[in-house]
Amino acid sequence: MIGLKSARERNELKTEGFTVKSTMKNSVVVGPPVAGAFRERPQKPTAFRKFYERGDFPIALEHDSKGNRIAWKVEIERLDYHHYLPLFFDGLCETGHPYEFFARQGVHDMLEHGGAKVLPVIPQLIIPIKNALNTRNRQVICTTLKVLQHLVVSAEMVGEALVPYYRQILPILNIFKNMNINSGDGIDYSQQKRENVGDLIQETLEVFERYGGEDSFINIKYMVPTYESCLLN
Repeated sequence: MIGLKSARERNELKTEGFTVKSTMKNSVVVGPPVAGAFRERPQKPTAFRKFYERGDFPIALEHDSKGNRIAWKVEIERLDYHHYLPLFFDGLCETGHPYEFFARQGVHDMLEHGGAKVLPVIPQLIIPIKNALNTRNRQVICTTLKVLQHLVVSAEMVGEALVPYYRQILPILNIFKNMNINSGDGIDYSQQKRENVGDLIQETLEVFERYGGEDSFINIKYMVPTYESCLLN
């Protein structure tokens, strides 16, 4: 039986920051677990994948001299954006072929031809955007950031319509904002391909500020404290 330690000994242990157990023979002191802020999160199959495998999308893959593109079986302008655009945004979480290609290219095609149809769908896009960013997957984050930049300029008032949703969108951007690749004297090919997460986040925040109206900067600053205005400075 281990005898009780004196009050002086107990106070010394407390002062040193160790528990009584940690001073016993053969005891092992384990440090705190890693927070895992940058760790990728496992993803469930998306609704986009289910709809694609059922053949519910009016799309097909077309090859030409410039590479792959989507062959739409109907005019994009005639699509029901409230139905299709959130589904394609949901597919941004995908990383496998052909789901990743169809989701990414489908989003850009619909934003290119959507016009006034895009703005009313903004509330339905927030959860898919948040889910894509929350994967913490670098490829998915880069794809989503490029989509966000296209979304903001796709139609009038879209940038301002996104401001109330910064609290859902910007926390992940704040985590990865300083993640830049330091290649030393080497060539950073990720910059040429626009796949540098830190640079894309900076670009996206600047686009948000430019197109988000007078309240955009203060709301960005609240969620990303290290961001400096590209308009005020």
